[in-house]
Amino acid sequence: MGEKFVLENARKEGLALTFDDVRLRTGYSEVLPDNVDVGSRFSKNVPLKIPLVSAAMDTVTEYKMAIELAKLGGIGVIHRNLSIEEQAFNVSKVKHHLNGLIEKPICVFEGDSIQSILDKIEDKKFGFKSFPVLNFEGKMVGLITRNDFDFCDNFNCTVKEIMSSDLLTAPENTTIDQAFDIMKKEKKKVLPLLRINGDLAGMYSFSDVKRIKTGAIFSHNLDKKGRLRVAAAVGVGEDALKRVKALVEKEVDAVVIDTAHADTKSVMETLKRIKSEFLVDVVVGNVSVGESARRLAEAGADGIKVGQGGGSICTTRVIAGIGRPQVSAIYDCVKAVEGFGIPVCADGGLRHSGDIPIAIAAGAHSVMMGSMLAGTEEAPGEVVFYQGRKWKSYRGMGSLEAMKSNKSSRERYLQSEGKTQIVPEGVEGLVPFKGNVEEIVFQYMGGLKRGMGYIGAKDIEELREKGEFDQMSGAGIHESHPHDVLITKDSPNYAKE
Repeated sequence: MGEKFVLENARKEGLALTFDDVRLRTGYSEVLPDNVDVGSRFSKNVPLKIPLVSAAMDTVTEYKMAIELAKLGGIGVIHRNLSIEEQAFNVSKVKHHLNGLIEKPICVFEGDSIQSILDKIEDKKFGFKSFPVLNFEGKMVGLITRNDFDFCDNFNCTVKEIMSSDLLTAPENTTIDQAFDIMKKEKKKVLPLLRINGDLAGMYSFSDVKRIKTGAIFSHNLDKKGRLRVAAAVGVGEDALKRVKALVEKEVDAVVIDTAHADTKSVMETLKRIKSEFLVDVVVGNVSVGESARRLAEAGADGIKVGQGGGSICTTRVIAGIGRPQVSAIYDCVKAVEGFGIPVCADGGLRHSGDIPIAIAAGAHSVMMGSMLAGTEEAPGEVVFYQGRKWKSYRGMGSLEAMKSNKSSRERYLQSEGKTQIVPEGVEGLVPFKGNVEEIVFQYMGGLKRGMGYIGAKDIEELREKGEFDQMSGAGIHESHPHDVLITKDSPNYAKE
């Protein structure tokens, strides 16, 4: 990334800038916005098809948000105000939502009652009803599918009584292309794979295979096995190691050491232990000073999360008096870790789609969104009606209620002892209901692509290299927004605050 005159000059003068302080300069362009490449990276080994990451907040990211964002090309970070089992379950829901090859299909036994399986489906919230059937020696003897359940009129009967025993199977090394041809020819929706000794080796589902083969999932952010990518947040110490173990067992793509201040002994020790004991990418945050980012890089971080106090629900800068304006924080941290090959995620402070190209031009590889994704259908929480409008709750992980009810929130803000003596560093409130994630991400990415077109950047790396800034005055910011007009119709990508 090249030196940015305005940001470099501000750094030398001890001045820190944020989004409303700058705007990108236009330049000669042969780039059409809709033809740009917005692929990037979240960590060393976790790519992105769009540079958007959903925040690890309990009013933003659980499995529904993570699924939808990964389908659009980004990645969601499952929050840690969940038990270890609940968080691992959320990761599993994402990984199993779309399968090329199901390596470890959930099986039932021929002696199980239909009612017991229906109870399990309800309890585990399975979104499928096809199960390989095993005998008590562990060999596959049949298959039970949704049709079998639908036409069963006696739920007390056993699986053996209604299962299909005339099976279509294939060898364990069957490729997805071969599976597609076999299933299409035989008109079968499920194809179990068997080892030479008859043991079950995996299973293909036709609906997933068809999506992959027909290119319907071209925009999805998938791992090498054709599953949606997902990340999850952890803390520090022994609890973090227990969480990582459970998450890695569910094949999480990255873990995020998620703290208010990551340049600490406990974070460094936890990072080194995770990297020595597990084969998984570790993104670490948050920091806002270059020296802090460098120490994390030297300790083995696979990605760094930058931002302290810039979130819309964060009061850290007011309560604790610390934190740096976000654009300067991004630039400083990126410059400090050049040469390490570590992506930087800009976390916090974004309000408009135009802030995304600004963050990336300052050096970020991706942006993490909290408030900009809160209030969507996929965000946790119920829609409420207030003053004639639809709203959803949104709170900071450092808000009083979050810290009272969750040890993880207290630990994030270095307040792990007790529930009564709490110094909150966030607030809670309502945000307007925004509709589904796909619609708003379309607008956010549209803003990013337009910005790249104005600059002449054909991809994210070129935007990081070529983006240059002008510093804005208060009058310039006022001029940037609609003015001297009464807005009579809402725009899908702009709202007056």
